[in-house]
Amino acid sequence: MAGFRSLARQVRDPRCDLALRRYSLRKCLERFAPYGHRATWDHLCARHSIEHEDRAPDPVRLMAALDELEEARAVWLTYEREFAERRRREKHDGLRRPKSFDDWHRRTWGGNGVARCDDPAVHPSESLAEVLRRLISGLETGPGATCPVCADHDIVWRPDLAGEPWSGPVCMGCGIVVPLPVLTPDALDRAKRVRLKDLASVA
Repeated sequence: MAGFRSLARQVRDPRCDLALRRYSLRKCLERFAPYGHRATWDHLCARHSIEHEDRAPDPVRLMAALDELEEARAVWLTYEREFAERRRREKHDGLRRPKSFDDWHRRTWGGNGVARCDDPAVHPSESLAEVLRRLISGLETGPGATCPVCADHDIVWRPDLAGEPWSGPVCMGCGIVVPLPVLTPDALDRAKRVRLKDLASVA
């Protein structure tokens, strides 16, 4: 199975026909897709003016989309290396029990779904790299009351997410499933109360 870098080379190879280059870009998203596969593809298409079903898109736009994806991947790989080094130090110092933050990180190893968007059509508008930098900053500075990506307070608990985790807080501003470790207990309680109010109004 081809890895991300091999697929990226195919996207860049002018000797390949455009359909294969587009296919290779889509395959890259099976290795790295911060919003999830469909939402990340929707994001790249929107930012680089690629029609979703265009089998022969402008190669310049394909390359721009790949550049954005690679920049974001470099940000995430740097973070993962630093995370792994921190865990090695903690284990060396006798801290063997992982924290809730570490549980979240294990589910996102490789960067797939790290800022997952449950609705593929609703996602942040900024570049993938910028979104990941903001998310990482939120993880490193500790819990807060707002979404680490867009600073929105409007976060709602959703019990019906399409993938793991099957429930969680969703930012109404940018659409990401907000990682639990970046929210304070009060912010989580507020998100759950909003959901309960929604259910009460339906009933």
